Amino acid sequence: MMRAVVCSALSPDLSGLACQDDWPEPLPPGPGEVLVATSHASLNFPDFLMLQGGYQFKPDLPFIPGTEGTGTVIAAGPGAEAMVGQAVMLGARSGLMAERITLPTRGLRPVPEGLTMAEAAAFTVGALTAWVGLVERGRLQAGERVLVTGAGGGMGRAAVQLAVHLGAQVVAVASTAARLELAKAAGAHELILIDRENPVIPMKDIDLVFDPVAGSLVLPLVKCLRRGGRYAIIGFVGGRGDSVPLNRLLLKEIALIGVRAGEQGRQDPAAGARHIREIDARAVHMKPHIGLEVPLSDVRSAFAAMGAGQIEGKCVIRVS
Repeated sequence: MMRAVVCSALSPDLSGLACQDDWPEPLPPGPGEVLVATSHASLNFPDFLMLQGGYQFKPDLPFIPGTEGTGTVIAAGPGAEAMVGQAVMLGARSGLMAERITLPTRGLRPVPEGLTMAEAAAFTVGALTAWVGLVERGRLQAGERVLVTGAGGGMGRAAVQLAVHLGAQVVAVASTAARLELAKAAGAHELILIDRENPVIPMKDIDLVFDPVAGSLVLPLVKCLRRGGRYAIIGFVGGRGDSVPLNRLLLKEIALIGVRAGEQGRQDPAAGARHIREIDARAVHMKPHIGLEVPLSDVRSAFAAMGAGQIEGKCVIRVS
């Protein structure tokens, strides 16, 4: 038996989530699979939504949350024996908030040089979404002006780091001074502190918006784009927001771009592998800020902090 965080019922107050000490061990690894002792798992907003039934992927109950993390390979099936003992990054649709997990080797890769196990656990989702949103879907060019919302959170800060690395002029938007300081440390050139209830964006010359927040920001962000600008829709942490005025999109020839980085990789595995290579090669430039680290037993309070918008950077769960 092992310790694991288990969601047994979907609920807005996370009452269906608990840390259990007697969860069954995973199945032994088969061909092309390994058994991993999990070190850290990272919190992401889709994990939070899954616990409430609000995400497009809905695992059968009960399930173990966790989509990204790190660990050490402790056993291997046929064809994967060489991986035993390796420190690896993990990716899965769920299941990483447990002491051990069996995964296919295609879901693993080495921890990049220069990242701790906690940092590597919090790296992939933010960095991959930043790459797909800015480069693959957003068609970012050096010298363009990019506006990033939620710039002090895990996703937004990764976008700031990558955009700066690629030669863009970055405008960081956040709702607290502390989060703007994180964006500034990541290289942002301009900082905008907003009131989330009544946000004001005082510019009209943005080439590309990277927006994981939405909500009350949607209309101000559309208005801040220049003619021919692009609006990359990453998520809805702040709510769905008002309807987008189609006449404004038409008159200014603005493009709305939906971004689902993980789904791109599932639909086109070759492209997904290329995206992973691109971000891993830039890991030193996109090192995540760990704003909160808690043990497995405190996972509910960590998710509550995420839901309340109290985490700066990323939160990781220390599994072992």
